[in-house]
Amino acid sequence: MAKLAAPETIVATNLSLGWAAVLDRLARPGVEAISPLSLSITGFGDDGVATEVPAIRNAVDDLLSAKDKRGVENVAWTIFPQRYWVMAQGDRTAFFKMFREAFPRIQQFNPQNNRRGSYFQRMVDFEGGGKGFNQLAWILDEYDRNPSGRRSKWQATTFDPYRDMVTTAQLEFPCLQQVSFTFSGDNGLVVNAFYATQQIVHKGYGNYLGLARLGAFIASQMHRRLERLNVFVGIAKMDKIGKTDDDFARMLSTVRAELAATHEMVQAT
Repeated sequence: MAKLAAPETIVATNLSLGWAAVLDRLARPGVEAISPLSLSITGFGDDGVATEVPAIRNAVDDLLSAKDKRGVENVAWTIFPQRYWVMAQGDRTAFFKMFREAFPRIQQFNPQNNRRGSYFQRMVDFEGGGKGFNQLAWILDEYDRNPSGRRSKWQATTFDPYRDMVTTAQLEFPCLQQVSFTFSGDNGLVVNAFYATQQIVHKGYGNYLGLARLGAFIASQMHRRLERLNVFVGIAKMDKIGKTDDDFARMLSTVRAELAATHEMVQAT
């Protein structure tokens, strides 16, 4: 049986350093997974943009490119298609319509990665085909109608038992099960994301970036400020990459150097 590290809680004031702290722990000798992991990230601008460390972001993309894996932006897009939101120029109705109409073509272009859908697609077109339930539209419309209503209704699911309870040996989608939105202070927004498992090396950074962008979008529509992203992971894993792999070792060296230079920005228990 694989050895599991003790449950960990990591708090970081920077998205890159939060991801880096998780990787640092997974890369230690004898550690194959963290179960469970609780990661809490702050450090968002007034526009909701997450603070990052360019050296870490670039090191991740270099590794992903070397291993022929999807880059950070590509992974983040599966949770929040930032480019479409920019094209919609702040019109969320146009944004949702644009994505729902485009997704069938996206599936045809890249069926290997999108055949079963994407996280954002499940949130805005749950059943698929452009006619499914739009959970995010409902949340935002309901907030406009009654912002002080029941807090438990501000949540969107990506896991569908009718489609996802299958006996396939390995199923990469959906690992993210649910996202909820809660409030803090007078005007703050907190995003909570729940993962059954998470591939930290290949997808973790892009996951966190996509969730941060989703939170920034929701915050903008609710006229709130994104303050915190909480990610709860049942099993955080290294993926299928050896700790002695040359490309991985190169990335890890950069990650640990940046962590050492900014250690006060990360707390772990």
